[in-house]
Order: sequence, then structure tokens, then C-alpha cells
Amino acid sequence: MTDAIIMEHVSKHFKRSAVSGVYSLKEAVLQGQIFRRPRGYVEVLKDISFAVPQGTVLGLIGSNGAGKSTLLRILADIYRPTSGRVQINGRVSLLNLGLGFHLEFSGRENILINGLALGLTRKQLAKVTDDIIRFAELEEFIDAPMRTYSSGMYMRLAFSVAVNVNPDILLIDEVLAVGDAHFTAKSRARIDEFKRSGTTIILATHDMNTVETWCQQALFLNQGKIASLGDSGEVVAFYKDSILKEQRSNQMTSG
Repeated sequence: MTDAIIMEHVSKHFKRSAVSGVYSLKEAVLQGQIFRRPRGYVEVLKDISFAVPQGTVLGLIGSNGAGKSTLLRILADIYRPTSGRVQINGRVSLLNLGLGFHLEFSGRENILINGLALGLTRKQLAKVTDDIIRFAELEEFIDAPMRTYSSGMYMRLAFSVAVNVNPDILLIDEVLAVGDAHFTAKSRARIDEFKRSGTTIILATHDMNTVETWCQQALFLNQGKIASLGDSGEVVAFYKDSILKEQRSNQMTSG
């Protein structure tokens, strides 16, 4: 079986910001911190190596800050690794509700921008645009600026773009279903269709029950390193045991 994803000795560093506790450009200028040099680097991923066979559903688990979203962004070619090699065999779509839309552009224009970024041609996009709009249930609003959209409309369009561009590899960052009860059922059904059709799926989530019941394999990231990789039930059990050990250690230290 061909591997859909191969990562070999991948590490990712980010410049450590010299601006601490500053939340806007204006505040940074007023505090005189805007021109300070970065204070070294933060190593978010450390020597990551694994392969995902085509058709596998892999759960990506770990605490906040473990590097899950960074890993997904590298696979989606949003970030480039600092070192190491990444091989992707197929078209990738990343489902992350916080990425990719320009609020001053219309929904239709954002479909075009995102589709081109995912590697589709204008001809291919013309074939799927109506499907994207229909699935998102935004026919009346698709030519309005996205700044006028409600959060639910925004989420529906983001989800619809991700699942209607026929990806070979679907990356899901925390979001399996969105919207009200009706759209939640529809979106979850679409993801299940991908699974049944043999699409490779990587799901980053904190829902251990979903990982155990829905994923064939799991990868546990801990402080940017692979702590465990294999059968989803075994990896989840190891993750839960690690959390308990950490909690006991913290109790002993604080006591």
C-alpha cells in the first residue's frame, strides 16, 4: 500500500517574540518593543518521523501546545519545516475554521482564492463552486462580503470548501462537524463518506472517544515529540496514563 504522507526527521522552529504581553501593533510601538530583535527560537516540533498509508484515519492527540496544529499546517504547506523532509501524495485540504478567508471579499471570491490555493484549476473550480455554495446553504449571501456573515455562515462556508474540493488527504483541526443540529448532521455524514471512500484523514482532536471509535491509528504528540504511535486504542490508553502520571507528579510537587 502506498503511503499518502511521509515525514522524515521534521523539526519546526519559530522566532521567539520579544514583545511579551502586547496584543496590538499600536501597543507595541507605544511600549518601544516593536523594533526589538527576537529572543531566540521556540522549537515546536522535534525530529518527527512517521508515515500514513493511503486510506488510513489517524487521530492526532496531545495537550494544547503539543504541536498538533503546526504539524497539520506543515502537511498543508502553510508552514515549511525548519529541517527534515515531507512527502505528500495527493491533493490536501485543511479544515480549520480560523484560516483562509478574506473578510472584505465575497464568499464566492473566497471560494476561488481557496480553491486556487489548494491546487485546483479555474475549470475544476467552476465544476464544484455551485456544490460548495449549495452544501453551505448560502445561495442568497454568496456575493456579499464575508464581513457581513454570521459566525455560523462563516463556518458553513469553510467546511463546505474543505470537503467539496475532492481532496485525497483531508486534515481536520478540531472540527468534525459545525453549525446547528441540521448542518452538524450533514457535515458529519460528509466526513463519514470520505472515510468509507478511502480518503486519508488526519484528525487533531481532544475527543478521545472519537479517536478510539473512529480512527484506526493515533499519534500522541508530547512537547513537540512523538510519544506514541500505533493502534488508536493503545495510544489513547497510553495518553490517558501519561496524563494521570503527570497529575500525580504535580500533586506531589505542590504538596
